[in-house]
Amino acid sequence: MKKDKIIYWTATTLIFLFEGVLPALTGQSEMAKEGIRHLGYPEYFGLMLVVFKVIGAIVLIVPQVPKRIKEWAYAGFGIDFICASVSHWAVDGLGGDTFFPLIVFAVLAVSYIYYHKINDHKSI
Repeated sequence: MKKDKIIYWTATTLIFLFEGVLPALTGQSEMAKEGIRHLGYPEYFGLMLVVFKVIGAIVLIVPQVPKRIKEWAYAGFGIDFICASVSHWAVDGLGGDTFFPLIVFAVLAVSYIYYHKINDHKSI
């Protein structure tokens, strides 16, 4: 059980840092705005992504948030990572930018799996 919690909190903290803290600090930088433009999205889309990423990251990291809301946050991040990968592939072809969101998606999957492992133990 202790190992499961360590794995869960490590993966969830990484998601929180990558998808909550980093976008909050850099989401309105010129480099971030150029990245959104490069993919063909309007500038407001970048701001919207930052807001939803920060909210979703907070939802995942705060233990008191209801399970159903956490499920929506996991789903939202999953969709975000898949769409980011597809967007990079469509614009730039296969490359590091195409695969990085899938790597973060794998970390999200670990968080999700261990979130349920921990909660299944609590209900027994």
